[in-house]
Amino acid sequence: MQSGIAGGRRWRLPALFVACAAIAAAALTGAAQAEASAVKPSQALVLLIRAHEAHAGPSVRSAALGLVPATTPITGEQTTLPVLARRGRWLKVMLPGRPNGHSGWILDNATTRGVTDWHIVIDTAHRHVILYLRGKDVRTLEAVVGKPSTPTPAGQFFVEESVALRATDVGAPFALALSARSNVLQEFDGGPGQIALHGLANVGGVLGTAASHGCIRLDDTAIRWLAARVGPGVPVTITS
Repeated sequence: MQSGIAGGRRWRLPALFVACAAIAAAALTGAAQAEASAVKPSQALVLLIRAHEAHAGPSVRSAALGLVPATTPITGEQTTLPVLARRGRWLKVMLPGRPNGHSGWILDNATTRGVTDWHIVIDTAHRHVILYLRGKDVRTLEAVVGKPSTPTPAGQFFVEESVALRATDVGAPFALALSARSNVLQEFDGGPGQIALHGLANVGGVLGTAASHGCIRLDDTAIRWLAARVGPGVPVTITS
């Protein structure tokens, strides 16, 4: 299967991430520090057992926003969404795709509750990925981020799915596909211009630079460490 991500090369198999690269690094920005102070110790999640219609408000009479599939498009994992609020039987959840950072209301029937203690903060100004566990930063990783003409989009997102890549795939050995989409590249090679955290294999790049088409690249050790701990539904804050 071919993917359409925002990159200069084609993705094979898991078909969709935006290729990446960035410019020099150093500590957190003021914006990233403010975001870090707001990181919650845990995040409620909901796992979908069947597809759900999302609505603009907590009522079937409110505008329909579209159908949220029960499984993810690449791996077929159970769709997992962060929960923002609850009103009776209705859950306000974060939704993947465009427009970036949008949310909607779904009924809580045919769902399973979950929780995560992880939170990812991506500081694009300093090319850092900061991992939080129960509200405390536990590791900072140097990264490659989007170049000025195709920047990594800022906002509140989440991990849609975790993809194990073949050694010959761009971005191997792992990719964490995010709910974020490129604000510049509306599609690439037939795909949605999806943003991902992934490795450097078969695409290269110098850590601490900003030269990608939007994705966040990490070295082999870092992406393996991350993929072993972070899965679908984990919130991701991207600052610019």
